[in-house]
Amino acid sequence: MKTKAAVLHGVNEDWKIEEVELGDPVAGEVQVRLVSSGLCHSDHHLRTGQSPAPMPVVGGHEGAGTVVKVGPGVTRFAEGDHVVTAFIPACGVCGPCSRGAQNICDEGAGLLTGLSISDKTHRVTLNGQGLTQMCLLGTFSPYITVNQASLVKIEDDIPLKEAALLGCGVATGWGSATEIGGTRPGDTVVVVGIGGVGINAVQGAKAAGARYVVAVDPVKFKRDMAEKLGATHTFESMEEAIPQVGEMTWGQMANTVILTVGEIKGEHIAPAMAMVGKGGQTVVVGMGDFQAMDVKLNLFELTLLQKRVQGAIFGGAGPRTQVPKLLNEYRAGLLNLSDLVTQTYRLEDINKAYDDMLEGNNIRGMVVYDETDW
Repeated sequence: MKTKAAVLHGVNEDWKIEEVELGDPVAGEVQVRLVSSGLCHSDHHLRTGQSPAPMPVVGGHEGAGTVVKVGPGVTRFAEGDHVVTAFIPACGVCGPCSRGAQNICDEGAGLLTGLSISDKTHRVTLNGQGLTQMCLLGTFSPYITVNQASLVKIEDDIPLKEAALLGCGVATGWGSATEIGGTRPGDTVVVVGIGGVGINAVQGAKAAGARYVVAVDPVKFKRDMAEKLGATHTFESMEEAIPQVGEMTWGQMANTVILTVGEIKGEHIAPAMAMVGKGGQTVVVGMGDFQAMDVKLNLFELTLLQKRVQGAIFGGAGPRTQVPKLLNEYRAGLLNLSDLVTQTYRLEDINKAYDDMLEGNNIRGMVVYDETDW
């Protein structure tokens, strides 16, 4: 079938709306009609070249919709099912999946190759040329054909537009505080960068019982939103926050600092570690340039105060366990989804949407598809 998509043809270029050819599902694949797609900073890393992928590429990895076709051998899904995309596939049988670490499934090795899990070919083409689907998804298009390992079935009572956020921002942020972050009642948690991921780290830390939830961001409306969703204190910078965290904790400092800025740089690590107390950790969630190698650490404190730096993807939890868990938090009123989307856009306005993101105007922007897109 023919459909439209936002395609990136080269580094530092704008997204271009193209009519593309979408293949039918082959063995193990599912075709989905999307309702919405979140606009994540990770897709912008494709434009800057900080995240390498074969061009051209269809962006987008955070979506939700309804199954319209299933390929041979598909047993997890049927037509009409409501699903959320998972930017990390979970095959369920590889070594990491078998150990309960679905978020580092071996199929993730192909995330930026553009080749489908099922047969190592392209499912989206433009004038006969294969296109990469960001994270094997490509949700900047109203239709996607993807492997069943990249989808999670959800109940029909969940609004699909809001459910799209579970595919990346919510699960990653919430898990960075609750799963890999291990927040316990009474902890002090600092979240640096209040975007689509960081705001959910704030929500997760609050739900886990943190005594102090400190949000750090230079944009006032983001700090205000953090206070609305659970932050007890807000600051414009880490430099401003460090002495205040020391004051409020009687010198004990934070149990966990979560770095969720749009682009992680080596210079962020030292001030984050300065806010961490004995036995604490800095959880690095945001993406950095794939070529970046330089990080400064106080090695004396790292050893003697038993601190650690911890990487995290998808919040340290598997999509098939985390998404249903988060839906229960939503039903219980502990997870706010409706306030996360600060602006919605048509697919044709995607470049304006990313300008808004870079200017700090959104917590999470979202493309919403309508019947004219289908």
